[in-house]
Amino acid sequence: MANVNARALELGTQRSVIRELFEFGKKRIAEVGAENVFDFSIGNPSVPAPDVVNETAIRLLKEMDPVMIHGYTSAQGDPNVRQMIADSIQRRFGYAARPESLYMSTGAAGALCGCLGGLLNPGDEVIVFAPFFPEYRVFIEAAGGTMKLIPADTEAFQIDFERFEEALSPKTKAVLINSPNNPSGAVYSEETILRLSKILKEKSAAYGQVIYLITDEPYREIAFSGVKVPFVPKYYPNTLVCYSWSKALSLPGERMGYVLVAEEMEEHDTVYAAVAGASRALGYVSAPSLFQRVCAMCADDTSDISVYEKNRDILVKGLREIGFSVVEPQGTFYMFPRTLIEDDIAFCEKAKEFNLLIVPGTGFGCPGHTRISYCVPTERAERSLEAFAKLAACYA
Repeated sequence: MANVNARALELGTQRSVIRELFEFGKKRIAEVGAENVFDFSIGNPSVPAPDVVNETAIRLLKEMDPVMIHGYTSAQGDPNVRQMIADSIQRRFGYAARPESLYMSTGAAGALCGCLGGLLNPGDEVIVFAPFFPEYRVFIEAAGGTMKLIPADTEAFQIDFERFEEALSPKTKAVLINSPNNPSGAVYSEETILRLSKILKEKSAAYGQVIYLITDEPYREIAFSGVKVPFVPKYYPNTLVCYSWSKALSLPGERMGYVLVAEEMEEHDTVYAAVAGASRALGYVSAPSLFQRVCAMCADDTSDISVYEKNRDILVKGLREIGFSVVEPQGTFYMFPRTLIEDDIAFCEKAKEFNLLIVPGTGFGCPGHTRISYCVPTERAERSLEAFAKLAACYA
């Protein structure tokens, strides 16, 4: 057998449950037709990018020097791009970011890996709140850290502060949050962020070392019914923001995002340099040139997220009428209802008999739930309710 890294081999030969379902869905579509498969497995936006995105890309391709448009930028990103993004942050959030605090990344995943690689030393712990995106564990362990999981508050999917405070220790290097949240759709309220910030400030002082707050925000703009998403650096100075345009601009395949190191960060320049160095070690330098510029020029725009809100309303109402318990999502394009039996893995396997592809909550650190990714055509959301009713009848 080849003498390769055992962990890398494991990751390379075992797809995530989400990806396995996605591939199963493609197989079923070939067998029974797309109209008969209700694939809610993967978070691939169903709404196209706004017209301004393609228009901007075409204009740049026509107007810019062809060598420059496809050439390397600075490792941390084009200076003009970072200035445009800093200006957008100032306009939208009233936060005075500098281009020197921004590092352009290959999506939110690249941003997270750069932050974790830059911050963590062996033995450091990162606190994560369930339910959580499963790749967090992969990213944290690859950076040499240990993930410490706080069980979910399944009533509202806000932070269980009692358990959080019990988990904090001098080994805590960072806390990783995701709001709006994948998979629950919850948005951390301003009250939650204020309380979190207060605890982190107190514990950092007590331990004599900074506890960093990493906020993963690919869904920042996808919030419904006037819900406000707090801009975390305004509340806690030692924050690193990991952002992506994959969801709000419907550009997942372009892999474009950034890290923002908060201006008030203690030893700001050292932390920024560590993020840059970790990104260099991972090969994440000079993010895609064309879409750095496109995303920066379209940073104030979003896709038509009203489609997701409509799908949410259809599914929340329909599933509740069938007998599911659902916490109404405040954002993203996911919901996280309780399964009708405790064994969520068996429940989701049963759902496949009705060509319903939904993801077990166990992988998100929250057994007894299932993730439904409703970034789908509205017709699919409507037609799926009959299949959900047949599934529920199996447990009546």
